[in-house]
Amino acid sequence: MKKIQAKLQTFAGAMMVPIILLVLVGFFVGIGSAFTNYILSEGTILYKLFSMITNLGFMFMNNLQLWFAVGIAFTLSKKEKGWGAFAGLILFFCFISSIQRFAALNGWNAETTTVKALLEKGYSEQAALNFNALWSQSLGFFTYNMGIFSGIITGLVAAFLHNKFVDKKLPAMFAFFAGTKFVIIMAALASIPLAIVFYYVWPYIASGLQGITQFISSSGLFGTFVFGTLDKMLLPFGIHHLIAFPIEYSKVGGTMSVDGVLYEGVRNIINGQAASAAATGYITRNFTNGRLLFQLAGLPAAALAMYHTAMPEKRKKVAAILVPAVFTLALVGISEPIEYTFLFVAPLLYFLVYAPLCGLCYVLAEVAKISINGTALFFMIPNIFQPQKVHAMSLIWLLPLVFAVYYFVFKFAIVKFNLKTPGRDTDSEVKLMSKKEYNNIKEGKDAAESTIAEESLEVRIVEALGGADNIETVTCCATRLRVTVKDDSLIVTDQDWKNSLEALGVVRGKNSIQVIYGVRVGNITTAVKDILQID
Repeated sequence: MKKIQAKLQTFAGAMMVPIILLVLVGFFVGIGSAFTNYILSEGTILYKLFSMITNLGFMFMNNLQLWFAVGIAFTLSKKEKGWGAFAGLILFFCFISSIQRFAALNGWNAETTTVKALLEKGYSEQAALNFNALWSQSLGFFTYNMGIFSGIITGLVAAFLHNKFVDKKLPAMFAFFAGTKFVIIMAALASIPLAIVFYYVWPYIASGLQGITQFISSSGLFGTFVFGTLDKMLLPFGIHHLIAFPIEYSKVGGTMSVDGVLYEGVRNIINGQAASAAATGYITRNFTNGRLLFQLAGLPAAALAMYHTAMPEKRKKVAAILVPAVFTLALVGISEPIEYTFLFVAPLLYFLVYAPLCGLCYVLAEVAKISINGTALFFMIPNIFQPQKVHAMSLIWLLPLVFAVYYFVFKFAIVKFNLKTPGRDTDSEVKLMSKKEYNNIKEGKDAAESTIAEESLEVRIVEALGGADNIETVTCCATRLRVTVKDDSLIVTDQDWKNSLEALGVVRGKNSIQVIYGVRVGNITTAVKDILQID
């Protein structure tokens, strides 16, 4: 079970790689379209420039499957990552090309799958509509309308093939095709059986996805509450993206036609509305606006409660930890630094109180019909240029209400159950540790024996993971350093990570560990890889 969880965590982290492009979509489309639709006159130089910016945004959005194929293959490849990404690219194009060819051999193409042609073949109207919806044009290929799932599937398969064959050796006369080149050959060949399998399997998967969509649509506020609660409950396991991404970027989250273009997924629909001069607002049932309430009010209130319940002599240090975390949360929406301050000392508070409260925030936002683009201050900048599409006056009373509820609930729970949130543990002291101090502690010696200067944090992280020889892979997501190791018994304790290695929290799996460092994790990961001399 732990091995499955570790694999899911790694997979969820890999899906974060293409997200930077999705962030750019919101900015490029939102700001670019604001200028071309409402501010600039058509034909001017600035109009043309902003039109090109908007076009870049849609290029990123309309080819999500390609970015997922390359990003997932790159992230999951254990070495020679560039070749792994290249294998993902090759397999993706071979896969959709093979589906196109196999479909043609069975009589299906762009002309024979139109609703009119299907009706003439004897299909009922509903059956014709359903079958026609299975197909689309993707990057010039007539293939199944699989959305991001085609990229996820090919990225996973490419990474598997790459890790299996990257060290493959061949007889001397074929040595040129060994190793990385053999991976590319296998990726191309694997596309044929993979395409044939999905030619027959995808209609059933598509039907299942349609069922999920219908459940979400028909379950109303209950479905919204379940989504919001699960989103937070799965966060500690590192797999919350697995339920959020399909809703935000695939037909699971619904479809909508905007200016004659069909968009799939709530985030893509919002970007389409941002680009439309005719749109007067954004969809209100988008499974994201609830984040505004707990990111701008709920979690800051929880932080204030932790500050007020800390020992008076430790409040300055607590404020030094929490204030930057609150600003990071409000500006870019990274919530884990605050969430992990109470998750590990009070898991019941997190799972039984905090997660359901977040679910209620999603419900409140939907009931109040909040219509806004973005869920953190930085990502809401495009709204400044299109204020007529924003309908969020209810935030004036909702934010104070949510702030008060979270503050009193957290303060009561911390005091009532004597939870050891920051500043309430008399024995805990956050400090940096030198490499020699760390080794002395491991050997049972007094840390004061150390006299050498401190090593960098990244060097100490490598040592804490059991040394370079114990480390197999190093990746990261938005806030977590994700590492797989040969022997997890060599990893230091959770308390060592938090007290001596500046971690906000730790999640362990079988031969794997996730260390939460917040938004600085990207720089830490790069430095750790430099030390290990891996790409």
